Amino acid sequence: MILEVAILNIQAGLSADFEKAFKEAQKIIASMDGYISHQLKKCLEETDKYILLVNWETLEAHTEGFRGSTEYLDWKKLLHHFYEPFPIVEHYVSV
Repeated sequence: MILEVAILNIQAGLSADFEKAFKEAQKIIASMDGYISHQLKKCLEETDKYILLVNWETLEAHTEGFRGSTEYLDWKKLLHHFYEPFPIVEHYVSV
């Protein structure tokens, strides 16, 4: 299992709109092959900051399957305009 980690800094004042859009976008990611689960957490210390944690069966399920899909275009349309700056996405494995 692979854990995708993305720290999401949302443009100031747009958190409510982001959360609304994410409710729709999470349906997209949850429908993808290789998807296991996800969590979106809001930071207590910094307004407009979130962390997205997604469990995938394999790295390729995320990097090739999801990102290479037509559904990813819908994900981008719903969410990418909220980010400032664009998030760095990292992948982790258990040790």
